[in-house]
Amino acid sequence: MSRIGVFICHCGSNIAGTVDVERVAEAARTFPNVVLADTNKYTCSDPGQQSIKEAIIEHRLDRIVIASCSPRMHELTFRKMLGDTALNPYMLEIANIREQCSWVHKDKGDGTAKAIDLVRMAAAKVDRDTPLFTTTIPVNKRALVIGGGIAGMQAALDIADAGYPVTLVEREPSLGGKMVMLDKTFPTMDCSACICTPKMADVGTHPLITVKTLAEVEKVSGYVGNFEVTIREKAKYVDYASCTGCGLCETKCPVKVESEFDQGFGQRKAIYKPFAQAVPSKPTIDVAHCRKFVTGKCGVCEKLCPVGSIRFEDEDTVATETYGAIVVAIGYQLIDWAELYGEYGGGRYEDVVTGLQFERLVNASGPTEGHILRPSDNAEPKSVVIIKCVGSRDPEKGKSYCSRACCMYGAKHAHQYLDKVPDGKCYVFYMDVRTPGKGYDEFYMNTQRDGAHYLRGRVSKIYRQGGKLVCQGEDTLSGAQVSVDADMVVLETAMVPVPEADRLGSMLGITRDKDLWLSEAHPKLRPVETNSGGIYLAGTCQGPKDIPDSVAQASAAAMKVAILFSKDELESNAMIAASDVALCNGCGACVAICPYTAITLEEVHLRENSRHVTRTVSKVNPGLCQGCGACTVACRPGAMDLRGFSDEQIMREVAALCQG
Repeated sequence: MSRIGVFICHCGSNIAGTVDVERVAEAARTFPNVVLADTNKYTCSDPGQQSIKEAIIEHRLDRIVIASCSPRMHELTFRKMLGDTALNPYMLEIANIREQCSWVHKDKGDGTAKAIDLVRMAAAKVDRDTPLFTTTIPVNKRALVIGGGIAGMQAALDIADAGYPVTLVEREPSLGGKMVMLDKTFPTMDCSACICTPKMADVGTHPLITVKTLAEVEKVSGYVGNFEVTIREKAKYVDYASCTGCGLCETKCPVKVESEFDQGFGQRKAIYKPFAQAVPSKPTIDVAHCRKFVTGKCGVCEKLCPVGSIRFEDEDTVATETYGAIVVAIGYQLIDWAELYGEYGGGRYEDVVTGLQFERLVNASGPTEGHILRPSDNAEPKSVVIIKCVGSRDPEKGKSYCSRACCMYGAKHAHQYLDKVPDGKCYVFYMDVRTPGKGYDEFYMNTQRDGAHYLRGRVSKIYRQGGKLVCQGEDTLSGAQVSVDADMVVLETAMVPVPEADRLGSMLGITRDKDLWLSEAHPKLRPVETNSGGIYLAGTCQGPKDIPDSVAQASAAAMKVAILFSKDELESNAMIAASDVALCNGCGACVAICPYTAITLEEVHLRENSRHVTRTVSKVNPGLCQGCGACTVACRPGAMDLRGFSDEQIMREVAALCQG
């Protein structure tokens, strides 16, 4: 016969405020096989845990129910506690009487009654619990970082500085991401390139970091500590081993196209480096515009290259390697405002630019060498309107969320404009001003003192009249309609996930939120981890962030990797799915529904009815399975069960609720 101990937590007033804890304990003493029911002010505290350990010895308890907060919060805490006792750590059930009970009830009678039911169900389930045991998984101490922006570079450097090899995969020809396109960074207004390019050089020269540009992850299999990753490096048509990066090929190439790095305002050659400080500092050939590939003629670069590095016959290379951990830092893109906001010209007016385009105009290394010139006629704009929240905080057309960096981004652009055009006028249309970072509010106030005119309200329409862009809107503080004539309009557009997030998220088993950002395992307790073990998030792939937050999260992700690599073996999850081959009919429904690709179909040889047969059945990879239980509900013959949540255990809970 089981000997169950029930421990009910007050959680200060979080639970006790709407649940009569003593009454719950009194009711629990009447449940089958419950030999002890006690209460504690803070069960998760060290004294609370110690009292449970003592009770286990004194009352010879062989299974435990703790009625407290969500198991997501402290189930691991209590399992570790049981690890110091003679009990198996999995002979434990958590009755969530905080989030699922006290926090959703105002009436103490209702809250108490529900808490009693939840404890009754947990006691019934724990009575059918069986000891579970973990296995060990070897750890391959090499990390993969996907994305070469500031977050990816920081994560790679921190992991490599901890002594572990890193492969950094970047889809563009150079490291740097969006940050390297910027001119200055708020609130200190230090040069973005002065911060970012040394970091790029550190990554490129680090002995433990392998950089793969123009590359993408094609396939991922395996599990934490042992990911098999297939990476495709696109052909660059230049032999990087012999290329000296002299730039002669770029100088002599006759083809000019719009520069993606300069946001379409500058030009580059068909063989090019995105910018002068690119890492690697070697060119690549754009086959879509190269005359040699398009017409079969030209080849000037090949003829002039002093070391013979041009390789028109180059092909993509594909390699599969093993990594112990993966950091995803694929960044963001800007919302397609032209498609959504026809009232702002819908992309028809050259002088309506995005904030990132403005960055290239104001940048000393940009196409105008830092002179602010409007694109339509290269004249200096004497009046500029900055519109914030274009696509952000707009659930009707854009995104409901705040892009976080736009308020400071807009203030920075106003400051830069007024600094370079002292006799100019700058108007900033805003909904609210949000400046939560260190030194941010002071920067915003200084921008106003510089002469920026802030108008609280949205711009409803932009149209051209007499050589000016007329911005119509409302000043909601005065209630007056306003109309501002501008030579240039700067739109601070929303950050949105990159298209790659969908494919990569599915491949890595990372869930996405309602706005399609990659989701963390827990917003407070596991902000850089995902629900897939060994896979971490860094930077704006998780949601809008500024540079300091991106760098901080990247270092946090790197620390998680270093902690993982500090062990030679990992303990696997014991509460995973298991297949009964006698019942499995090989339909594959479990394979299709598994979000972690943990289930495969395999042929097995069985003895049935005194004869040997070969059947296809499902097999669970214990390293990949996260115990979500999706397969158990999809399995029609009932062959798939979840350890710790078997059908019998669940039905015992249901029966206990009905009996109550």
